[in-house]
Amino acid sequence: GFRYYVVTDCEFNSSKLNDIEYTESYYYNKLKIVRFSSSVGKFVGYTEFGIKNAESWNNGPEVISRRAQKESYCFPNVGAFTESALTKS
Repeated sequence: GFRYYVVTDCEFNSSKLNDIEYTESYYYNKLKIVRFSSSVGKFVGYTEFGIKNAESWNNGPEVISRRAQKESYCFPNVGAFTESALTKS
């Protein structure tokens, strides 16, 4: 069969918002086809299909909603994770 999946990440070294990078990577059969990174601020395609999607998404509402994910998704979760980890150490 075929497998399509999305991996969402918040990479960080501290709980400061400017140190957090939000990424969203799209895969098809273990091959990365397109990725959004908050440090780049847009989608980047890695295959012919991914490049076409990245161009479309960068000109639509998708890129605007992904840019907001760093603040709305990462920051609350990173804060909860670091607080929880620090209280157990």
